[in-house]
Amino acid sequence: MIITCVGHAEFLLEMQNGMRLVTDPYDAECGYPVTVTEADAVLISHSHHDHSAVENVRGYTQLIDQEGWHTLAPDVTVTAVSAWHDQEQGAKRGGTLVFLVEAEGLRVVHLGDLGHLPAPEMIARLAPADVLMLPVGGYFTIDAKAARKTAELLRARVILPMHYRTSANPDWPIAPVEDFTALYPESETANLLRVTKEDLSCQPRVAVLCPRSLAEKR
Repeated sequence: MIITCVGHAEFLLEMQNGMRLVTDPYDAECGYPVTVTEADAVLISHSHHDHSAVENVRGYTQLIDQEGWHTLAPDVTVTAVSAWHDQEQGAKRGGTLVFLVEAEGLRVVHLGDLGHLPAPEMIARLAPADVLMLPVGGYFTIDAKAARKTAELLRARVILPMHYRTSANPDWPIAPVEDFTALYPESETANLLRVTKEDLSCQPRVAVLCPRSLAEKR
């Protein structure tokens, strides 16, 4: 599997069978350059503009924005689990979905705009996470310290930080990724993550994936 960060909370997952999944596509208001991505399926955690711009995904035939178990192909499934966008059970920002993608013997988890530590029932459904796409910026989501605790609870093998402040959104009231990577001295930066079940032990603990949209802008 190849995982690329497009920007913010949008990732592209490319399977060996040719299937392409996109998570939480953002719109122009997010600050990142808008790119059109080809995909077979789109996962939408919630309807906020920076997570639901399906108009920027081309060619998809499946859209997952509801809780439940979904089969995308005989060897690719997605489990969508309801969670909250804040610590007040949605009173401030409503709900969000978190996703478990199971493919190629891997368990890949995307936590949407999670705003609280995962409850035991969520941990039971998502853990262990071989690859964890984890919001770390705080304010709208969990912050760096809560993100680290979440990664521990979900027994994450590889962590991909997301939803943090960059040059694309300098005025957003969220923290930069360095607040999180300071907790992991072994963090690495990469353009993409190429991962298989067999090489998990060789992967970095934390990989900050350079947003593809910013690289294309240059």
